[in-house]
Amino acid sequence: MVALSPSDMMQSGAALATRLSFLAAGFCMAAWAPLIPYAKAQLGASDAELGLLLLCLGIGSLIAMPVTGYISAQKGARGMVLLGGAGLVLLLPVLMLAGSGLALGGALFLFGAALGTIDVAMNVHGAEVERRSARPMMSGFHAMWSVGGIAGAGAMTLLLSLGLSPLMAALTGAGMAGAALLLAAPRLLRARAGDTPAAFALPRGVVLLIAGLTAIVFLVEGAILDWGALLNMERALLPKEQAGIGFLLFSVAMTAGRLVGDRLVARIGGFRTLLGGGLIVIAGLVLIVAAPGLTLPMAGYLLVGAGAANLVPVLFSAAGRQTVMPPALAIAAVTTTGYAGILLGPALIGFAAQATSLVLAFAGLAVLMLALPLCAGRIARI
Repeated sequence: MVALSPSDMMQSGAALATRLSFLAAGFCMAAWAPLIPYAKAQLGASDAELGLLLLCLGIGSLIAMPVTGYISAQKGARGMVLLGGAGLVLLLPVLMLAGSGLALGGALFLFGAALGTIDVAMNVHGAEVERRSARPMMSGFHAMWSVGGIAGAGAMTLLLSLGLSPLMAALTGAGMAGAALLLAAPRLLRARAGDTPAAFALPRGVVLLIAGLTAIVFLVEGAILDWGALLNMERALLPKEQAGIGFLLFSVAMTAGRLVGDRLVARIGGFRTLLGGGLIVIAGLVLIVAAPGLTLPMAGYLLVGAGAANLVPVLFSAAGRQTVMPPALAIAAVTTTGYAGILLGPALIGFAAQATSLVLAFAGLAVLMLALPLCAGRIARI
C-alpha cells in the first residue's frame, strides 16, 4: 500500500467536501418540491399567486450569484459554501412556518439567495480542487447534485407518506443535509481563490461564450422538465398520468452519465465531450419531436440526458481555467447566465409554442444546440 502524502490527503478531503456540498444543495432544493402543495394549501394561494411567490426564489438566486462570485474571488469559496449551506438548512423548515404570502415570499427569496450562494461557491471550490488535482472531477461533483436531488425528493415523499407533518418532514430533511455539511466543513479548502478583482465584472471574451453555451444547455434541461410531459401529451405518446416518464428517463440517464463522466472526459477530452454530447442531445431531441411510436421518443429522452450530462461540467471547468477573468467571477457569470436560462427558458418555450407549436419549439432547441459542437474547439483550447 502506498502512503498518501499530507497534500494528497488534503486534496482527497477537499474533493469529498465538494461532493458533500453538491449533495446537500441538491437534497435541499429537491426536498422543497414535495412541500410546495402543502405551502400552497396553508396559504390558500391561487396558482397565479403561487407562481409569483416561486419567482421570489429565482430572484434571490440571481441576486446572490454575482455577489458570491465577487466574495469568493476575494476570500475563497469556503465561507460562502458554508453560508449558503447553512441558509438552506435553516430556511427549509421556515418555509413551512410562513403564515402569509409576504412571509413565504420573503423566506423563498432568502432560500433562493442561499441556493445561489452555495451553487456558485461550490462550483468555484470544485474548479480549484480540479485544478490542483490536474484531472477531470467536475462531472463527479455535479453527479452528486443529481443524486442529492433524487434523495431529497424521495426522502421527503417517504416522510410525508409515513404521516409526518410538513414541518417535521422539513426539519428531518434539513437535519440530513446539515449532517453532510458538517462533514464537509473541516475539509473545505481555506486558500484564497485569487487576487482581488473588480466588483461585478461583466462576462467578456471566452467567458461570454461559455456563459451563452451554458444557458443553451440549461434551456434544454428546463424545457424537458417543464414542457416534456405536455409534449408527450400533444404528440399523443402517453396519457396524462404517465406523461412524466420522459423526464424520469432523462434524469436517470443524466445522473448515470455524470457518475462516469470524469473517466469519460479524462479518456476522450473536453473537445470530444462537447462535440459528441451536443450531437447526442440533438439526436435525442429529433427523436422526441419526430420519431413514430413510443419507444424511439422515450429513447430520445435517454439520449438527451446522456448527451447533456457532462456538457455543463466541462463548461464550468473551462470557466475555472480561463485567464480572461478571475475564475470565481467567471464561474459566477456562467452560473447566473445558466440559471437565467432555466428561469426564462420555459417562458420562451411557451411563447414559441403559442406562436407555432410545442413540437416546433422543441425543434428550435435542437437548432440552438448546434452551437455546442460548433464551439467545442474554441472551448477545448482553453
